[in-house]
Amino acid sequence: MKLLIINGPNMNMLGIREPDVYGHGTYEELLRVISEERGPGNDLTFFQSNHEGAIVDEIQKAYYERYDGIVINPAAYTHTSIAIADAVRAVRIPTVEVHISDIDKREDYRKVSYLRDAVIGTVSGHGFDGYIEAVDMLKTYIG
Repeated sequence: MKLLIINGPNMNMLGIREPDVYGHGTYEELLRVISEERGPGNDLTFFQSNHEGAIVDEIQKAYYERYDGIVINPAAYTHTSIAIADAVRAVRIPTVEVHISDIDKREDYRKVSYLRDAVIGTVSGHGFDGYIEAVDMLKTYIG
């Protein structure tokens, strides 16, 4: 499978940013875990941006480059970005939303996901392993 793994704002600060919420693992460690666990047999591309428009551009690019699936952690844009949700709907590429922390058990505003209705599933609160679950969800969905 050709998969795009997108991470939104502040994900590059993993290990530094609120380790009591997100753990001590770094962004580089996250990429290594995903690559080691689900890289073999899959074509993985990683993208991280702190800019909403860049994330929208990358989702649109995935359409033209014929990706089979997208795993996205929109981070703070989960709760604010209609543009990212619209981009996912527009490209019609099976997409799984993933969050390291359990957003449903956090602040009230974090419980709202604009993306949730545009994706095939959401994995939340399973740390780095959530990305592995998301890839597996795509594999099952795509068949």
